[in-house]
Amino acid sequence: MEDRIYFDNGSTSWPKAPGVAEAVSELLTNGAFNINRGNYTGAYEVAGVVLDTRDKLAEMFQVQDSRRVIFTPGVTCSLNYFIKGFLKEGDHVLVTGLEHNAVMRPLYQMTRKGVTYDVIPVDEQGNLDPAHAESLIRPETKAMIVSHASNVCGTVVPIEDLGEICERRQLFFVVDTAQTAGTLPVDMQRMKIDMLAFAGHKGLLGPQGIGGFVISDALDQKMEPFIAGGTGSQSDLLEMPTCLPDKYESGTMNLPGIVGLHAALSYLAKTGIDLLREKKMELTGYFLDRVKELDGVRIVGRPDLKSRVAVVSLDFLKMDNAVTAFELERRAGIMTRVGLHCAPLAHQSFGTFPKGTVRFAFSACNTREEIDICIEVMKELLADS
Repeated sequence: MEDRIYFDNGSTSWPKAPGVAEAVSELLTNGAFNINRGNYTGAYEVAGVVLDTRDKLAEMFQVQDSRRVIFTPGVTCSLNYFIKGFLKEGDHVLVTGLEHNAVMRPLYQMTRKGVTYDVIPVDEQGNLDPAHAESLIRPETKAMIVSHASNVCGTVVPIEDLGEICERRQLFFVVDTAQTAGTLPVDMQRMKIDMLAFAGHKGLLGPQGIGGFVISDALDQKMEPFIAGGTGSQSDLLEMPTCLPDKYESGTMNLPGIVGLHAALSYLAKTGIDLLREKKMELTGYFLDRVKELDGVRIVGRPDLKSRVAVVSLDFLKMDNAVTAFELERRAGIMTRVGLHCAPLAHQSFGTFPKGTVRFAFSACNTREEIDICIEVMKELLADS
């Protein structure tokens, strides 16, 4: 990766936290034993790491009972658990105009089974009015599904206000923290969240293919397991166990992913997510200021650091965005993401559909010097256009 500048941390973080690769390698080299199946010391040792990983996530999200932390391949799978394991014919849900296809595609599938939804509108900066959201609630509304922060423009949604509405109106509150877990403090109890879906490979700095959800007792009582199979517990029954986490964790778990995530969480606890966020936001502010020097470039979303994460989308008004992204890499090894970012609803809200944007997402490992190089290349491209 020499002479490469990685600005695609909204897709997945790189580099991973120190110790992640070593932890995964050690497991695969010295004993990748299955938990809940093997009755021997090596399996119990791996099970202990899994339990400690649950405990670390429960502490991060302010949950007392770590059994409520469920491991899945990621946010998409976690949201499918709710959408297909809870919603039924006649149910209505609310989503925001920022949602990712991790919400919209399974929800669209469920419309064929009689589920309906309304979209809470957002403006061109991604701002949402909680009062408008409440006005869309119907007698048959069962839940609100919300991205904590937009993966397109980085705007942070007023989660606490929406959680208060859901609690008062007796709706289940489901929050996608793909862009915020490991970056912003998330208190599941204070924010009145019933299901918190998280990705291990973004702000949490772990490997791809590991994530999960944290579920409230009230929702757990109403939700059926979307996937059924062996758990290593209550194997005499054809029904799924009702105890947590077994109820939602069928089949062989991604133990290398969990072990890698454990190492990442240990690093975050030692370093502090506030310190990492401060570095990322300092770089984001510097990037936004430098972009304002450019003509023919539109910042999509907020032009400042208020209520945002370190994700910035640009629309090149006189150039093709895909060509711009290609040239950034060809000329200086700058890696971004271009297109709709699996969030066409958000781009419709921002007026960038169907061409999308060029997205820059920073980590604490990036530098001002890398941003300066990027700005100079963009100046060259604009001068040539």
